[in-house]
Amino acid sequence: QVQLVESGGGLVQAGGSLRLSCAASGRSFSSYAMGWFRQALGKEREFVACIARSPDTTGYADSVKGRFTISRDNAKNTVYLQMNSLKPEDTAVYYCAARAVTYYYCAMADYDYWGQGTQVTVSS
Repeated sequence: QVQLVESGGGLVQAGGSLRLSCAASGRSFSSYAMGWFRQALGKEREFVACIARSPDTTGYADSVKGRFTISRDNAKNTVYLQMNSLKPEDTAVYYCAARAVTYYYCAMADYDYWGQGTQVTVSS
């Protein structure tokens, strides 16, 4: 089992940047693919980015490609989401998630463990 805690959310103006962190505790962080998802008010939760156990294997939703970067530091049991050129439509609660998969698999769904979320608000 793994516990996930997100941090780094906040209020930022359009065009600004934020870096979200997700600290994991429990067993074998390096055994999990990690993902970021978001849920805007009144909308369904959507995939944002994933990183495989292999840190060079990543995937992004089209809406954030080129603006967001996911990374992981297995020594710190932490996954990051660097968000640049933020837009008002990026406003949402952001969740990190973990899934036990094979080494090169970057999962876009079916995660096993979830954090509590962190609010990101982008003002226009």
